[in-house]
Amino acid sequence: MMLELTTEDQSMLDGEQGPAVAAAMKILVAFSNAVGARKLLDIAGAHIDGCLYHGQASLDFVERLVEGGGRVRVPTTLNVGSFDLIHPGLVKMPAAEEVPARRLMKAHLELGCQATFTCAPYQTRFRPAFGEQIAWGESNAIVFANSVIGARTNRYGDFIDLCCAMTGRAPAWGLHLSDNRRGQILFELTGCFEPTDALFVGVGLIIGQASGDRIPVISGLPQPRDEDQLKALGTAAATAGAVALFHAVGITPEAKTLDEAIRGMAPETTIRISRADIDHALARLSSVPDGAPLAAVSLGTPHFSHDEWMRLLPLLREVAPGRGVPIYVNTGRATLKRLQDEGELDDAQKFSLIPVTDTCTYVTTILERLDGVVMTNSGKWAHYAPGNIGVSVVFGDMEDCVRSAAAGHVVRSAP
Repeated sequence: MMLELTTEDQSMLDGEQGPAVAAAMKILVAFSNAVGARKLLDIAGAHIDGCLYHGQASLDFVERLVEGGGRVRVPTTLNVGSFDLIHPGLVKMPAAEEVPARRLMKAHLELGCQATFTCAPYQTRFRPAFGEQIAWGESNAIVFANSVIGARTNRYGDFIDLCCAMTGRAPAWGLHLSDNRRGQILFELTGCFEPTDALFVGVGLIIGQASGDRIPVISGLPQPRDEDQLKALGTAAATAGAVALFHAVGITPEAKTLDEAIRGMAPETTIRISRADIDHALARLSSVPDGAPLAAVSLGTPHFSHDEWMRLLPLLREVAPGRGVPIYVNTGRATLKRLQDEGELDDAQKFSLIPVTDTCTYVTTILERLDGVVMTNSGKWAHYAPGNIGVSVVFGDMEDCVRSAAAGHVVRSAP
């Protein structure tokens, strides 16, 4: 069935609103036909995942839209790039790579996008509302928006997310539609679990690996301390698999009950998760044993929230790491500015604390040492960093990361 276009859609496609809009609409129409969408729908916002430089083609695409006079039509946030524009001295990059990497970030701004450069747009003033239709890239942002907020987006890849932003439209298919948001596979936690950060990462890894293209429902999950734990769960699920939406019974907004989550139907499969399953999933994130000398700590993948900083800073002052092990914290520039305005980072240098904005330590060369062990509290960082930057990784809770930095070697209170 061919895509049904409105008069406005056709006007954009025909070039009546400029060559950039026409190019974006042409791609969007082709994509919509490929996925079987019958029509397009209005979106309230977009989040663009294409600021990270992967080669000339990505820059050429955005430059073409800029040259065609393009402007985004909805509030549009930007994901991380390859460069920390606020702390440029942190990134170790040859000039031949730095120039196009910087240009790609700047070109998106010329299209009218917001200079957020964060993988956690839900922490900004552009956070969507429940039920709002959006077009987001970046896997953790997508699963958070769908699951924790109850906004609606599919997993949009590079270029398609920007085409949606340029036209203000998205294909009416997938998770934009209520019928497609029903839970399909049930995960039951067996036993009594404390709501630790590691638990939420472990559950995320398990459901990501086992769900495939089905929407997971989790029962028996303890009430989270805050939404950052749900952020960690969704991030791990999207990293280990293709999860774009999960329902946690009694916790997330579309799953007040199990019956609501699965819409009164029986789950296709039920999988039970034990404590041993959690321990096994987490153990696979570490490649070195406890006691190993530590080169660095990296926190905040996705970007550290203000609440997470408010947990970290008192812990640093209590434990007072003094061995010079750098503690890199990836965070959004808006969050960093708020902390600076509040005076919270005035003593940061005493703890070898290094804030990183606009990018992330696993996607570009920031760490001073790549030949040692790095400890992280992020399932995503632990999953990707060994392949991306070649480091050995140990996973642990935030408290263990700080105590390990103070000791100079890996210390963990639990496996």
